[in-house]
Amino acid sequence: MIDIHNHILPGIDDGPRNWEEALELARNAVANGITTVIATPHHAHEQYHNPAEGILSLVEQMNERLILAAIPLQVHSGQEIRIHQELLDSWEQGKRGGLLTLSGTKYMLIELPSGRVPEGTEELVYELTLKGITPIIAHPERNRELAADIGLLKRLIDCGAFAQVTAHSLIGIFGRGVEKTAWTMCRQGLIHFVASDAHHVTKRYFCLREAYQAIQEKMGAQTVNYYKRNAQLLLDNAPIQTAPVSSAAPDGAWGRVKQLFGRGR
Repeated sequence: MIDIHNHILPGIDDGPRNWEEALELARNAVANGITTVIATPHHAHEQYHNPAEGILSLVEQMNERLILAAIPLQVHSGQEIRIHQELLDSWEQGKRGGLLTLSGTKYMLIELPSGRVPEGTEELVYELTLKGITPIIAHPERNRELAADIGLLKRLIDCGAFAQVTAHSLIGIFGRGVEKTAWTMCRQGLIHFVASDAHHVTKRYFCLREAYQAIQEKMGAQTVNYYKRNAQLLLDNAPIQTAPVSSAAPDGAWGRVKQLFGRGR
């Protein structure tokens, strides 16, 4: 399996504090059936500022240590970029701007504040797409404004974004309300990726296998394959198809049509 969002790099955000903890988290990923991760430390966050150069160096070191420790995991570079006013300018500055896409692809992981959708987010998403970047919204189910009005997420997707749900949300770790919102977003075809957002081997561990098992039970093997395939397509920098809507949703019939004739990006 491929995990596109996690905090496995040590000492730079709220993930592992040191190399020992980072390698322990890597072993946890392998035990969960994961072979490849894209490391996405927080960037442009109130507490964390992790520009590209430092991340690339840590990823190189991490892969070297994984080989020495005989841990069969490959780490790619990325960031979880908090929405901010200078985001577009930073991207246009290239290396000086300090931004990374996911594994050097056209896909960029962006994070909204937990309580709101900042004014101008739809415009930002659209402007990024004009520059050839496809933004992926991290854990929309944990944003209070999106949870209260799922139509806001649909509008962001219509502007060109994709969305990634957190595995922990699907299995109830963040509470019943977040769990319910996560499943609603999945069933309405508003989720395109499942990722761990792992931070710690016991508190916020890799649990993709558990999440995919839950998805298979509630939505079927085809949906599991859809999410897994999208992670591979992202890594290959290939177009992603829009999400199928579950037949359990009110517009399930239309969802099955979209599944057959879905538009790629």
